[in-house]
Amino acid sequence: MSKSERQKMQAGEWYCCLDSELSALRHQARVAVHQHNTAPPDPAENLSPPLAALIAAHGENCLIETPFHCAYGINISLGNNVYMNAGCTILDTAAVTIGDGTMLGPNVQIYCAQHHKDRALRAKGLEIAYPVTLGADVWIGGGAIILPGVTIGDGAIVGAGAVVTKDVPAGETVTGNPARPRNGSPCQ
Repeated sequence: MSKSERQKMQAGEWYCCLDSELSALRHQARVAVHQHNTAPPDPAENLSPPLAALIAAHGENCLIETPFHCAYGINISLGNNVYMNAGCTILDTAAVTIGDGTMLGPNVQIYCAQHHKDRALRAKGLEIAYPVTLGADVWIGGGAIILPGVTIGDGAIVGAGAVVTKDVPAGETVTGNPARPRNGSPCQ
């Protein structure tokens, strides 16, 4: 029996994103995200009910400011005390894991999908997905972009506007495009 496009996507294999099951899942995510983005905030809620029902897993005291966007939601796992500022986008075609106490600044973008480099195959919707992992107590500055397959270690800092193309070790601070370790602090 051959695998569905969703099974291929979740297995990290090449899959066609122009698939009816995947389209239905993206529509489900758009509906939940729209409800989240247009509902009045409820200070009693840990995470808005539409997102809590959509995402794979979440800990306590998570806050996702509006507006927010995700591709599927079903591949996102949040630890405790995760904060995402306004305008965050997570294209979760693979697992996106965000550890306890991690904070994302405004307009942070996390991408898991990589489209095929062959023009004809790309036009047919062929892509592959790589997981993204943010450890505990990570701080991602506003406007940063995290590319497919990247792991950011516990306590690391990604400067505002950085484009992270490679793994970041625990405790490291990276800035720039492409993101590189920062040499010294301007505040010293």
